[in-house]
Amino acid sequence: MDLRKMSDGTMARQVLLFIWFFSLSSALGQVSYSIPEEMAKGSLVGNIAQDLGIDLKRLQSGKARIYTGDSAEYIELNKERGVLLIKERIDREALCGQTTPCALHFQIILDNPIEFYSITVEVTDINDHSPSFKRTEMRFRISESAATGAVFVLERAMDLDVEINGLQNYILKPTDNFSLKLQSQTDGSKLVKMVLQKPLDREKQEHLSLVLTAIDGGDPQLSGTAQIHITVLDVNDNAPVFTQEIYKASVTENALKGTVVTTVSASDLDEGYNGKITYAITNTLDHVPELFEINETNGEVRVAGNIDYEKAGHYQIHVQASDDGGLTDSCKIDVDVIDINDNKPQINIMSKLTTISENSTSGTVVTVINAQDPDAGENGKIDCSVNENIPFTLKSTNANFFSLITDGDLDRERESEYNISVTCADEGVPSLSSSVTLSLKISDVNDNAPVFDKSSYEASVQENNTPGLSIFTVRASDTDFNQNARVSYILEDSSVNGVPVSSLVSVSADSGVIHAVRSFDYEQIKDFQFRVKAQDGGSPPLSSNVSVKIMIQDQNDNAPQVLYPVQSGASVVAEIVPRSADVGYLVTKVVAVDVDSGQNAWLSYKLQKATDRALFEVGLQNGEIRTVRQVTDKDAVKQRLTVVVEDNGQPSRSATVNVNVAVADSFPEVLSEFTDFTHDKDYNDNLTFYLVLALAVVSFLFIVSIIAILSVKCYRWRRERMFYKSGANLPVIPYYPPLYADVGGTGTLQHVYNYEVCRTTDSRKSDLKYGRPCSESIISLDSSGTQTLTHAQRGKLNNEDSFDQVSSSEWE
Repeated sequence: MDLRKMSDGTMARQVLLFIWFFSLSSALGQVSYSIPEEMAKGSLVGNIAQDLGIDLKRLQSGKARIYTGDSAEYIELNKERGVLLIKERIDREALCGQTTPCALHFQIILDNPIEFYSITVEVTDINDHSPSFKRTEMRFRISESAATGAVFVLERAMDLDVEINGLQNYILKPTDNFSLKLQSQTDGSKLVKMVLQKPLDREKQEHLSLVLTAIDGGDPQLSGTAQIHITVLDVNDNAPVFTQEIYKASVTENALKGTVVTTVSASDLDEGYNGKITYAITNTLDHVPELFEINETNGEVRVAGNIDYEKAGHYQIHVQASDDGGLTDSCKIDVDVIDINDNKPQINIMSKLTTISENSTSGTVVTVINAQDPDAGENGKIDCSVNENIPFTLKSTNANFFSLITDGDLDRERESEYNISVTCADEGVPSLSSSVTLSLKISDVNDNAPVFDKSSYEASVQENNTPGLSIFTVRASDTDFNQNARVSYILEDSSVNGVPVSSLVSVSADSGVIHAVRSFDYEQIKDFQFRVKAQDGGSPPLSSNVSVKIMIQDQNDNAPQVLYPVQSGASVVAEIVPRSADVGYLVTKVVAVDVDSGQNAWLSYKLQKATDRALFEVGLQNGEIRTVRQVTDKDAVKQRLTVVVEDNGQPSRSATVNVNVAVADSFPEVLSEFTDFTHDKDYNDNLTFYLVLALAVVSFLFIVSIIAILSVKCYRWRRERMFYKSGANLPVIPYYPPLYADVGGTGTLQHVYNYEVCRTTDSRKSDLKYGRPCSESIISLDSSGTQTLTHAQRGKLNNEDSFDQVSSSEWE
């Protein structure tokens, strides 16, 4: 509402609504009025003649006039009408600022006789100012790791109006991530904080724009807005934290510019730029930014303007600490302005200690000081104190003499040096003070044992290491100082499998490096444990110990060993494959082991050479030799395979084995092929002769047996002329082959061939049976040519005298 634009009639009615007659005392001659600000020039304030009971003629004859002293004249007297009128437009904000109530004080003087009347005109506020922000844009850099509930102090709005017309509330929009929190202050203002209620995600939204609206309580309401621009930073998870929420400080009026008021300190657990803290004063509603400044680097608050006790006796400085990641914290500095006192107390150090032992008893005298103040009376009485939260206190020993004594336990590991601020103030009004900082170092005693950086250690070393190899390092720290913190490492006596641990490892006394005393063998020892003691150099020494476990890592230092087939210089194993064998027919299996472990013991089997590579294959993992295709009559009887067994180590190791295979359907066919075999040894030169001789003897004995049986049968038939059944067993000397252990479920089990010949009177019903278990057979021919069974046969022999495997004394 603009009262200046109202007509005189309207203004008169408005004045009647606002004017309030407080009191009228004829004895004192005092009248009070209340008017709104911004009234138009010439507007009626009040009928002074009526209110004072003075005749209009008296006003004229007494030359009534207004006396305001040195202040400006906003009110004029109309002697003809006996009323007070607005002489100059009154701006309450320019006249009184934030002070309430705001009033004009002047006097009306009359002559002949002289009369004196005091007039008070209270100027009330109208809502003629909108809330406004000093900065229309506020920018924040906030980390996406900021925790829910994080607080960000916003710039407050200014409204020159007071009371209901002043600033009343704030509104923040949108509220997707932030909410607004208002905190009432002791001076009636409100601290505006923006609270994070939903975590930020830089990957989803890197920039946020909010609108902060400040609203007053006038009618109609007026408002002002400020844009809040938020940049979301990536990973800054620690906000600055002030050491105190409220700092207390005092400053004398007329203090020189640059005078240090106090120093605030905040810490940030982050490192680098995220841990770099910047300090700033955030006051906006008052003149604090004009009177105080803060070093944005070290938090030192200094005087920047003229401090006047008559204008303000107390200041609240709002300080914000921000790191480069956008996280903030705030604190408040309560500054008391001290009125002028001519002389400050003078502090003299009489005697002092620069170093004190950390085990000093409570009450130990550190420093004796003398404080003098040339002022007299209350201004010369001195009281001294030290800063808070330190284990020291001041004790008055005599007039103006004080002793600084210990007042608690000292711990050098917690605090190695104290800067003790001794402040002496007189009792004048206002009180003046002086302070001195005493540097006191705490000397160490051996009260802390070494502590290992781990509760236990584990390390590994490869086998076949070089003796003296450095395996790893144990480390222990001691929070004491100098010799008390010097740590030595000792290997504690123990044994591993009956062997002293000192024969396995050693420890460097100075560095804690564990060395291997000898070369380790994984196949003998896989791991062992021992203990190391850390001892400091104090007197008496303190110590602690830790358990250490050493694990031996395997190296590929063992080649595979072939268990089957067994290679012999006198005879070579041969496997028999019938020509009717199908695709995938299991010929034999190569069995090998590796004493290494892990991948160094993973074996693979490969066919290196073969008489016919298209006929056989070997299983990569299981070593099984199988036929790849159908065996044909064109395939050679003699087949020689070379299998390589290789482990998976780096580099890998291998072994080779020769496997001999005979492709035949009958034993005579195999024997016929054996006549061509030759050996490198001398006894193999007569192999053919021995084979032929053996066949001739066997054939001769067989024919003689048949003739004898037939003769006996004919004789009996003729004699008895009847048919009777007569059984005759022709024993065949059984050969019990060597025994082979079953290896991994795939080796050859022990087997025996039993030959049973059943004869009847009817030769056509005679039967020759070969009894054997269901496994493949192996036949070995020695140098004399006689046949023996050296391995259990695999599979069942058919009635046509077919064999699966054959072994000869030589396989070419």
